Amino acid sequence: MNFNFFEQQISKIKDLPLPGEASQYKMAPESRLEELQRINISQKNPRRAGVMALFYPANNMGTNLLLILRKTYKGVHSNQVAFPGGKEEKSDDGLLTTALRETYEEVGVAPKDITVIKEISEIFIPPSNFMVQPYIGLYRNPKPFVKQDAEVELILEVPLSDFLDDTLVVSKKMTTSYAVDIEVPAFKLNGYIVWGATAMMMNEIKELLKQVL
Repeated sequence: MNFNFFEQQISKIKDLPLPGEASQYKMAPESRLEELQRINISQKNPRRAGVMALFYPANNMGTNLLLILRKTYKGVHSNQVAFPGGKEEKSDDGLLTTALRETYEEVGVAPKDITVIKEISEIFIPPSNFMVQPYIGLYRNPKPFVKQDAEVELILEVPLSDFLDDTLVVSKKMTTSYAVDIEVPAFKLNGYIVWGATAMMMNEIKELLKQVL
């Protein structure tokens, strides 16, 4: 999809109601749904984080979505595909500042170069006890990305057409640091399986976009 057309259309989502949990839960593993129904999130006192779903023009003037593959490390989100973003620091002036700062640190996109279109529904991630606030942003004049080697294994530039393609939503058995051989709904993008909280956030964004594209 031509980026100029995409940019014109995406502005229309500003006034749309958020699909919310109903949309996110379509991409949640059954075990995650059961856990979310069982727990009282406020009692968990979750840490806060902000992430950025960044759309930008591809080399052929199409449109891409930026994702990252996290490094392998001793943690629950090791080697998973995610949006750029991370935990709120005391110096951050709110979660939007967090998302912009982390995007700059992880992939080298300066906050001044991002136009924030909309915040979507926050999401609680039980394994890491984070409440995450996602944002949708435009990066109109992209420069080469610069990945943060300490945390980012790979930068994934996903064509918008693939992101919107329902045939690339799959079911996959996964084993993680906290679950073994669980069946999960997922996006299959650029040869990688995107599941869990990132897939849940992506599905809300996808449903918003499909209303205007």
